[in-house]
Amino acid sequence: MKVEIWSDFACPFCYIGKRRFEKAVRLFDGKVDIEFRSFELDANAPKKADQDIHDLLAEKYGMTREQAKAMNNKMTAQAKETGLDYQMDTLIPANTHDAHRLSHFAKEQGKMAEFTERVLKAYFTESKHIADVETLAQLAEEAGLQKEEALNVLKSGRYRDRVREDQAEAAAVGVQGVPFFVFNEKYAVSGAQSEESFLQVLQKVEAEEQVTAEKTEWCVDDDCTGHESGD
Repeated sequence: MKVEIWSDFACPFCYIGKRRFEKAVRLFDGKVDIEFRSFELDANAPKKADQDIHDLLAEKYGMTREQAKAMNNKMTAQAKETGLDYQMDTLIPANTHDAHRLSHFAKEQGKMAEFTERVLKAYFTESKHIADVETLAQLAEEAGLQKEEALNVLKSGRYRDRVREDQAEAAAVGVQGVPFFVFNEKYAVSGAQSEESFLQVLQKVEAEEQVTAEKTEWCVDDDCTGHESGD
């Protein structure tokens, strides 16, 4: 079974959804090939924001800093239940375009899963600046890629078209928020579903594919709603 996952490195639900899905896959009696697809929540975000995540969230949703911090604390608690350690107070908001470009290089090298996991951990747990070229190259090396090759990719602008293609395909299939999971190019699930829900979907897709069912199943839960992408 092939599962494509549209996500963004700056999306807290994406990391939670990724981990829950991985747990479901381990319980699933079948082979699952996972491919991560690029989705920029805010393609026009600065390389490094002047505000912290609490102020950015407060500004975006018209709430107080205290309310935003409470929302982030709730997110941190959800992450902890999944085994993730979010450090929202020290997180460095950043543009994710270059990280997405490098993920496509990682895909060609057979290291997309490792790179995706490494960048998410760097962003949410280690408070690293994932729009910084040197930082990204170091993360690529830690994921099993050649650091100099990663630097060349970042400095050259390569794979920009791949990111845009993923964004365009996301729009074509109706992706409005991430994480967004597509099973065998036919069945879609939106949001950071529970481990149990993901397992049920995997089992249902497998059963329906065996009888060549021609329908799409939609689920909606917690997700991150993005902005329209720009150049």
